[in-house]
Amino acid sequence: MNWLILIIAGLFEVGFTFCLGKTKYATGIEFYLWGLGFLISLTLSMVLLAKASQTIPLGTAYPVWTGIGAVGTVLMGIIFFNEPATFARIFFITTLIASIIGLKIV
Repeated sequence: MNWLILIIAGLFEVGFTFCLGKTKYATGIEFYLWGLGFLISLTLSMVLLAKASQTIPLGTAYPVWTGIGAVGTVLMGIIFFNEPATFARIFFITTLIASIIGLKIV
């Protein structure tokens, strides 16, 4: 169950980086709404990470959490913010995913 909580925490990390990216182009009330989404996602991500790390070793939980966030953020950038999907970016994201799986296995 705590692995599921950790995955959800990582997805909320992607959520707060997405909201942060949206504030870049927002003005007025929209800026504050994206900022509120950022704060809510950030809080949920941290609380869920803390909950998951009660039973998962922190040396495993934190890298998995940041890995999910990093992979998700790169994918969000490519899909929603027109960032380049170069061979090198895809290659290194793939190696990051393999590392996360390796941490889960050991």
